[in-house]
Amino acid sequence: MSAAPRLTRPATRHVRNRLFDSTFWDDFPMRSGDIVISTYPKCGTTWMQRIVGMMVFGSAAPFPVQDSSPWPDFRMPPPGAMRGLAESQTHRRFLKSHLPFDALPHYEGVKYVHVARDGRDAAMSFFNHKSNYTPESIARMIELSNSDPKFDNGDGYDFSPQDPVAHFAGWVDGPEDDLGDPGAGYFVMENSFWAARHDPNVLLVHYNDMKADLDGEMRRIAEFLAFEIAEELWPALVEAAGFEAMKGAAEQLMPQAGGVWKGGGKTFINKGTNRRWEGVCCPEDLARYDAKAKVEFSSALAAWCERGRLMAGDPRALPD
Repeated sequence: MSAAPRLTRPATRHVRNRLFDSTFWDDFPMRSGDIVISTYPKCGTTWMQRIVGMMVFGSAAPFPVQDSSPWPDFRMPPPGAMRGLAESQTHRRFLKSHLPFDALPHYEGVKYVHVARDGRDAAMSFFNHKSNYTPESIARMIELSNSDPKFDNGDGYDFSPQDPVAHFAGWVDGPEDDLGDPGAGYFVMENSFWAARHDPNVLLVHYNDMKADLDGEMRRIAEFLAFEIAEELWPALVEAAGFEAMKGAAEQLMPQAGGVWKGGGKTFINKGTNRRWEGVCCPEDLARYDAKAKVEFSSALAAWCERGRLMAGDPRALPD
């Protein structure tokens, strides 16, 4: 078990929305060698957890992702559950987060992996995610929201929207994007990791690149995390990280998903495709997204978020 790493920068701000709370990281027991996988929701978080977990365990065999990768900022579990899970683990830990980089503490000897995705694709995937919550999940979210004085309990917030067009419109405007804290939104998330892209302990990966060259991206991730993978094991790891393999192993990878989403793990691991917004979202809403991206992002960051490294270039080589 590794020693506690040196804190080099505390979180520079706190984020608390209806489902995430960055203060849970403030005294979280970190270890040297920990890996933090932090993404905006539905940008490939579980995909990256599966990839990193296989490298940690040295095996392509399915493992329960939620039980293997603690999520410190998640508010849904009982208090202390994620801390207890993390403290019980003896393998190299890979932790999940949906927080911007500046809302996370920075430690020496800890690696941070961020996965980006086109915001329009993330929004559509987020809709599928939310529209299939079970009644039990919705009840727990309402309980958390109602007990938090930050939120107006009479605002009628819809935890499980059913109209993808209305959801996307609300996502562009903010409420469906940030879940109650503007500091947790998509544009804030991408800007925060973009600003940290030159940090040697931060790696930016893109969903599109993983789809286009999974083997190459997995090797890039392994090199960054200093994993030495036997060459004969690579084909099995890459195959197991493919969409069809993950969909087929959904119940093993997400055994608890049945209590959260209708259809369980196979609903959570949905389609893995992009551009589902075409022909669905209103042209005026898509135009508002484009306009917002031009305001919120630099031209280089906008190109990276839309196209990824293989098409837009390596983030570390691109201008601010």
